[in-house]
Amino acid sequence: MAEILQRPPVNLFTIRAISRDATMTEPREHHYTENVQEHLQQVQHLLEKQALVETVTHRQELPRDERHELLDKMVHKRHLAELREKLDELHSADIAYILEALPIDQRLMVWELVKANRDGDILIEVSDAVRESLIATMSRDELVEATEQLDTDEIADLAPDLPQNVMRDVFKSLSIEEREQLRAAMSYPEDSVGALMDFNMVHVREDVTLEVVSRYLRRFDQLPDHTDQVFVVDRDDRFRGVLPINLIVVNEPEVEVGKLMLTETIKLDPDEKADQAAQAFERYDLVSAPVVDEDGKLVGRVTVNVVLDFIRSESDTDLLNQAGLREEEDIFASVWKSAQNRWAWLALNLCTAFFASRVIGEFEDTIVQFVALATLMPIVAGIAGNSANQTTTIIIRSLALGQITQGNARRLMYKELAISGLNGLVWGGIAGLFAYFLYRSVPLGLVMTSAMMLNLTLGALVGIGIPILMQRLGRDPAIGASVMLTAITDSGGFFIFLGLATIFLI
Repeated sequence: MAEILQRPPVNLFTIRAISRDATMTEPREHHYTENVQEHLQQVQHLLEKQALVETVTHRQELPRDERHELLDKMVHKRHLAELREKLDELHSADIAYILEALPIDQRLMVWELVKANRDGDILIEVSDAVRESLIATMSRDELVEATEQLDTDEIADLAPDLPQNVMRDVFKSLSIEEREQLRAAMSYPEDSVGALMDFNMVHVREDVTLEVVSRYLRRFDQLPDHTDQVFVVDRDDRFRGVLPINLIVVNEPEVEVGKLMLTETIKLDPDEKADQAAQAFERYDLVSAPVVDEDGKLVGRVTVNVVLDFIRSESDTDLLNQAGLREEEDIFASVWKSAQNRWAWLALNLCTAFFASRVIGEFEDTIVQFVALATLMPIVAGIAGNSANQTTTIIIRSLALGQITQGNARRLMYKELAISGLNGLVWGGIAGLFAYFLYRSVPLGLVMTSAMMLNLTLGALVGIGIPILMQRLGRDPAIGASVMLTAITDSGGFFIFLGLATIFLI
């Protein structure tokens, strides 16, 4: 068998489960349900019962005999056992969700009950902000033990949050093959395919028969998750094609792999951007895809579950960046830490607000002579801000999908300017009529309409320009987009509206 099948090289992980004890690979029994909120409510109810018992116990002022103390301990242990039993039923991802939704004190109580046997899996699932609070409570030995439970690609994901002395101990505990895998995984940028790939895969040679492949697969206690195809390589580990699992089942055992394998398949480069791989998975409905280096050698694979996690993470990051938050925030973090996370863009927003106030201050004489301007200014700024946010959302999404290029960027800009012009004419006209009927002034209505058209055009220019500029600078197009748009459309709207009023009304 060793002569026929491809032996995995030092830097390629075939199947870890083949050498594990059967008890290590048996799947754990858990309740899988979409209603994770129900689990959260049940855990919160058990925590409240536990807290109530402790409160009553601490408030008792009368002397207690040994029987009362024993009863309190029994009730306390019963509640803890009930809570532990409930947590043991849940999947690691559900426990991670519950930990993120609990205040710090309750979170640490739950963590103490579950971390002994599944702490590694849960640390991978929780958000970065919550992971930091959990790791802070763990000893060096606990962190090493938790990390050793994970595959090398998962260790690479966890490595930035672990102390250096823990990582040194983890390296020492790994085999030579796994050390090479971990070094390779940690060498790629976070936004690359290499950071998403794992080494837990099956590959065979093209000159073997399906019967040999079937016998080879039956040697494993379980196949890697999302194994929809077997990768085919030559004697030098160069990628040749893929063999879908269903072809192994429906064809005759004596047929060779080379005659059935698919050579026209999606291949990913480890240095390729991860968002491009995510687009390929979405476009072609992939479950897994091989990762092939520049020499044509198979170095790993990417699976759909990792891609989904990446897409979710990128969506969360974009949402935070648009709001001007520096990083993901633990909703139950300290007031001081949460406030610091929001300071950077609030400081910028304060500066832009002062600038907007100075714009208004320059037109004090105009406002004094025509007080109605003060009530109409927010309308001009608000409508333009909303329109600009719509434009920015579309542009950021198109940039993420790779739909905007140098060839079509100019045409897209013309289109958005046309849309803003049309919206300005329609809604500016409505606002102008509103101003006319309210203040019986035709010039004021015309100024309102003109200001709306000009400010919506400004919003469109900014809504397109900021994301494209940020991308060309190598930054996330969503960073601070909402804050910057609000600042520019507010200041620009005030200046345009009051400037036109000064020219035509005073």
